[in-house]
Amino acid sequence: MGVVVSGVLPVALLDYGGGNVHSAHKAFVRAGIATRVVSAPADLEGTRGVVVPGQGHFRQVMEALDSSGFRAPLLTAAAAGEPIFGICVGMQMLLDGSEEAPGVAGLGLIPGVVRRFVPQPGAEKVPHMGWNSIDRVGDSALLRGLSCPAYAYFVHSYYVPITVDLEAGAITEYGEPFWSVFSQGNLHATQFHPEKSGEVGMAVLRRFREQVLLGG
Repeated sequence: MGVVVSGVLPVALLDYGGGNVHSAHKAFVRAGIATRVVSAPADLEGTRGVVVPGQGHFRQVMEALDSSGFRAPLLTAAAAGEPIFGICVGMQMLLDGSEEAPGVAGLGLIPGVVRRFVPQPGAEKVPHMGWNSIDRVGDSALLRGLSCPAYAYFVHSYYVPITVDLEAGAITEYGEPFWSVFSQGNLHATQFHPEKSGEVGMAVLRRFREQVLLGG
């Protein structure tokens, strides 16, 4: 069990009905990150940074986020420079939208549209499920000093294409290359699940704590 640093404001882990909050919370605490699960915008008071988990259909998670009233305060936090960490579909939510739900607006913090893997005869199956490598590009705070290629656990059918203009992160290959990690200013995200990715997942979360929450 990680030791949570005292005297530091907790990060807010959004519980809006669109993510696996329990296992994510356990992983963040294990990584030494003071974490508060919040289910209403008022609960964001007294926190620093926001974790956006997500799993399921893009339309459902965006509708759940909007119904919970988190869109406006999340955008405000991002504009104020608060650290934001998206996980899995939570990563995809940071973009303008997704092919999974045409016309449904993402958060629009990263220009671009999430694409779907196109299954090909004799090629990789969709969804992309299991362990795969990540290769660092640039200087992402989430990967600083991490030996690459490293291996993380993925479950997804949609991805952030490498045509999306990002400062740093990691690229993974599954039929075609895609962004599996990114850091863009105060925005950070992983397509894989850190809580399911063993020591590599813990290493990413510890870097979020040390390089972003404590170093920012």
